[in-house]
Amino acid sequence: MKTGIIIPCYNEEKRLNVAAFLNFIQKENDYHLCFVNDGSKDNTITVLKEIQYTNPAKVSIIDMKKNSGKAAAVRAGGRYLHSRGDISFIGFIDADLSTDFEDFDGLLRTLKNDSKLSFVFGSRAKEASDTIKKNGIRSLISKLINILVVLILGLPIQDTQCGAKVFRADLVPVIFNTNFLSRWLFDVEMFIKMKKHFGKEKVMKKIVEQPLKRWIHMEDSKLGLKDSLEIPYRLISIWINYNILPSVQSSFTKEITEPAVEIYGMPTTVLAA
Repeated sequence: MKTGIIIPCYNEEKRLNVAAFLNFIQKENDYHLCFVNDGSKDNTITVLKEIQYTNPAKVSIIDMKKNSGKAAAVRAGGRYLHSRGDISFIGFIDADLSTDFEDFDGLLRTLKNDSKLSFVFGSRAKEASDTIKKNGIRSLISKLINILVVLILGLPIQDTQCGAKVFRADLVPVIFNTNFLSRWLFDVEMFIKMKKHFGKEKVMKKIVEQPLKRWIHMEDSKLGLKDSLEIPYRLISIWINYNILPSVQSSFTKEITEPAVEIYGMPTTVLAA
């Protein structure tokens, strides 16, 4: 059984480190890469097909016809990998490899070595290495956001938004059962869903926050400063939807509709609405 890695991509034609992905594919046999093209307007899909062509058995592509955000892209990738039947562990990393494969492998080893764990995620805050580099303003905003996140979650998590996470495939029905309310803050929603499913005490025994050895913020990030300043408002709307109006759509947010996709890889019908 393999580990599937989801790589959400939006306009990554010039940023994608093709050589790094090709090298990983050539060396590793226990991984399957699932690139999700999130309605890119450039030639990202062409670059992804060139990567897949080198080894179709190790690479799948989900081509979303409309840009729907990272949340929808990760959800589509997770549901597809879960449907294949040959994937035991599923994770995701950013396309710019701000977290590299070595750190991801460390998260996976932690998960595999403890059968009681279901979810391991990277942290740029917890006992972080000196090699982790962050923009000063973003670092301050991140600290303020993390305080709000802890209050909303009610869980002692220091970094929910790190783009490197891995979990057991059987967790897919829990965290990807419904669309996410937010395009970018879906990580927070994942933890909320797990907390509601397992309970506060039990969920803390199933998750581990693991410090990364390396993480570098890329200046061409898709999440701009304006988006960051809107995060507190978005977090409050998520809290309202999951706690005050769990069965009613809040006026604060608009649910993301099921995106139209085309899959280059093993056929599946699970992504149908």
